[in-house]
Amino acid sequence: MKLKNEDDIIRVVQEDEWMMNILKAAKSLDLPDWWVCAGFVRSKIWDVLHGVTVRTPLPDIDVVYFDNSNIDEIEEKKLEVKLRNIIPNLPWSVKNEARMHIVNEIPPYSSAVDAISKFPETVTALGLKLDENNKVDLTAPCGVHDVINLKVKPTPFFCETKEKAEIYEERIVKKNWKAIWTKINIVHIEKDY
Repeated sequence: MKLKNEDDIIRVVQEDEWMMNILKAAKSLDLPDWWVCAGFVRSKIWDVLHGVTVRTPLPDIDVVYFDNSNIDEIEEKKLEVKLRNIIPNLPWSVKNEARMHIVNEIPPYSSAVDAISKFPETVTALGLKLDENNKVDLTAPCGVHDVINLKVKPTPFFCETKEKAEIYEERIVKKNWKAIWTKINIVHIEKDY
């Protein structure tokens, strides 16, 4: 199957009952500026483009949100418990992006989408949520061109410094996506800093 644009991605997500149940569970937490992001979105797209009929297992299901009023990590753990109570046996991971700049030692994010735009790879800088009518909403601050064309490259944020470029390159080795999705093309950072 070919995916040509954001509408095609939204359509395959809406047709996936498992993904829709996860989005409904995340929505039920009623978090500000929330998204289920990263591999949850990318893996579905790549599975479709590779003709995979059995879902590729996810190491985690990333739920992000943005709430300046409570940046205590304990709150994130409580939310993970709530999600496990709704859908057990899933590797839920909840992060408040209003806190994550401290962990990452960078300037504060302005929103969850701003944080997503600063994920290491453009193919990971994707998020899904449900609107008030339970329609799928896709955010792709770096666009969808790379992910639907199976091109892995760093986000602009991860090209800014040698240290960030090294993190990107280390992730490419660690994730070893090409062993799972053989058609992807990986762009390496060739830049003198």
